[in-house]
Amino acid sequence: MHNPIFDLLSDNPIIAAIKDDKGLQRVIGSSCNIVFILYGSILTIPKIVDKLKKAGKYAFVHVDLLEGTSSKDIVIDYIKHTTQADGIISTKSSMIRAAKSAGLYTVYRFFLIDSMSYHNVPKQVLSTHPDCIEVLPGCMPKILKRIKNTVNVPVIAGGLISDKEDVLNALDSGSVAISSTCPDIWDNI
Repeated sequence: MHNPIFDLLSDNPIIAAIKDDKGLQRVIGSSCNIVFILYGSILTIPKIVDKLKKAGKYAFVHVDLLEGTSSKDIVIDYIKHTTQADGIISTKSSMIRAAKSAGLYTVYRFFLIDSMSYHNVPKQVLSTHPDCIEVLPGCMPKILKRIKNTVNVPVIAGGLISDKEDVLNALDSGSVAISSTCPDIWDNI
């Protein structure tokens, strides 16, 4: 089955991750078309997403980091009905399932800190069916390649990607895109 997010990521392999209003202002003028929003609250997220959408960007809200919310499905309904967000990012399977049901794109974020977390990835992907996964840290080409070969969804490399070499290594390892909070990565690769 064709995954529409794959085309979006293939055409836009550098994802800007923003963590404050300064990053928001900077990304609006960047060539990045996809933005991961890693900050905000239930009061500010509609305006943050609106600014990105007016700039022609795709907006993905990291719901685990959204202040004033819980890890209940109602957060997904809130995002769906009060913002124009294209998708969500989460480390929680329940949020991924709820967002899929709501028709939002889903990015399931995994922190690989040991072999247990590594071996958990395929099981979680099979049980939640995210549109793609994000693997952190993203500067592990050997692990990224293994993950890519064990899951049937696009892989995004994120976290600790700080220069062109990291970007190229991640993409050469089979990641379809990278995410970074580093503005120098956004436009200089």
